[in-house]
Amino acid sequence: MDEDVREFQSRTDVRGRARVLAQVHDALFSGGRAPVQPRGLVARSWRRARAQGVDPDLRIPPDPAGAAEVERRRERSGIRPVLADLRAALTSVAEDSRHVMVVTDSDGVVLWREGASRVRRLADGIGFAEGARWSEGVVGGNAIGTALAEGAPVQMFAAEHFLRAHHVWTCTAAPLHDPRTGELLGIVDVSGPAETIHPMTVALVGTAVKLAEASLRRGHERRLDSLRQVAGPLLAGSTGPGLVVDEHGWVAAVAGFAGPDRVAVPREGRPLAVHGVGDCVPEPVPGGWLLRPAPVPRMRLTLDLGSAPPRAVVEGSSRWVHPLSLRHAELLLLLAGAGSAGMSAAQLSEAVFGDGTHLVTVRAEVSRLRRTLGGMVLARPYRIAPGVEFPLPDLTACPVVARSTAPGVHRLANTP
Repeated sequence: MDEDVREFQSRTDVRGRARVLAQVHDALFSGGRAPVQPRGLVARSWRRARAQGVDPDLRIPPDPAGAAEVERRRERSGIRPVLADLRAALTSVAEDSRHVMVVTDSDGVVLWREGASRVRRLADGIGFAEGARWSEGVVGGNAIGTALAEGAPVQMFAAEHFLRAHHVWTCTAAPLHDPRTGELLGIVDVSGPAETIHPMTVALVGTAVKLAEASLRRGHERRLDSLRQVAGPLLAGSTGPGLVVDEHGWVAAVAGFAGPDRVAVPREGRPLAVHGVGDCVPEPVPGGWLLRPAPVPRMRLTLDLGSAPPRAVVEGSSRWVHPLSLRHAELLLLLAGAGSAGMSAAQLSEAVFGDGTHLVTVRAEVSRLRRTLGGMVLARPYRIAPGVEFPLPDLTACPVVARSTAPGVHRLANTP
C-alpha cells in the first residue's frame, strides 16, 4: 500500500475529507485553485478519464449488457468456480456493514452483485448493476476501473471518483488472477456509502482474492492428479516419447524424455511443437490431451508425362509441382524401375547412352535432378529414397515414351 493511501486512511474526519476532495474535483473542471492535490493514483485515473472523453456528470453508464450476455460471460468466467469462496469471505461482511460485493470480468462488466438490499437499491440508481461496464473509459476513475488500469488493489473514497454521481460512495477493489496462467480473470469489489470507509477493507478484499486464487490453484492440482490416473495406462501403452497435458497445456505426466512443466495450449488437428520431441499430434483424452510425435508425412512423387514439358508432382505435408526436362524424367523412370537396389552412374550411362562411358554427364544430370527434388533422390547408389511412394505412370497411354529392348528400362522419345 503506497504512502498516499496510508496518509488518506489515517484521517479520522471522514466528512471533512470528503468536502476537501469535492473542492479538488470542482477545481479540476472549473479551472479554479485546488486546496490540495489529489493523490497520485487518483490524478492518473482522472487524466485517463478526461483523455477518453468521459463526462463527469454522467449518471447511468450507457449500453449495459443484457441478461443473456451476462449469463454467457458468467459461464466462461474463470472466477465462477471460486464464487462461493468470495461469498464466504465478503458477503456477510458486506451485509453487516452496508456494502455490496461486486465481481466483474476482465472487461469490467459486472457479473455478480450481492449484499445489503438498501445499498443494492442505491447502486441501481447509478446503474451499478449486473451488465454495467465499470471501466475507466465508461465511468471514469473508480475502484474497479482503476484497479483494471493499474493492475493493483485500489480504494476510492467520495470525490476521488470521477463521476459526481459516485461521490457518495467508497469502493475497494482488487484484481483476481488465474494462478495457472497469470491471466486477469476480473475484479472483486466491496462498495458502500462513503461514510462506511475503513482502512481494513483493503486488507479484507485482498485476503479474499488471495484465498480465491489459492482455491483455484488447489483445483488445478486436483485436476492434474485426476489426469495422471488417465495418463498412466496411455503412456505405458505407447512406444517412444509422449506426454499428457491439461486443457491449458500444463503437463500431468511424461514418458520417454524429460518433459517441460507446460506446453502451448493444444488444438485438435493442429501439430504442436514440444521441446525435445518436435511436432506432436494432440489427441483428446478425458480432461486433457495426449501428445505424441507426429508421424512423418509420407511423400508421394508422381511423374506427369501428359504435360509438355513433363512435371514432377510432390505431395506430402504440402504439394508442389516442378517442370522436368525429358532427360530428368527419363532418369526418374529408370530409378523407379531399379527399386531399392538403385543404379550406379555406369549403369545409368549404359541405360541412357548405350555404354558406360558417359559418367560425368550422368553425374551432372543426376546432381541437377537432386537439387530439384531434394532428399527424394539419393546417391551411392542413385535411387528413390525409402518412404517415397513413386507409382509408375501408365506408359502405354503416354505418347512420348518408347519402350527399350532392355527389361524395365524406358526411354523417352526425342531424348538423344
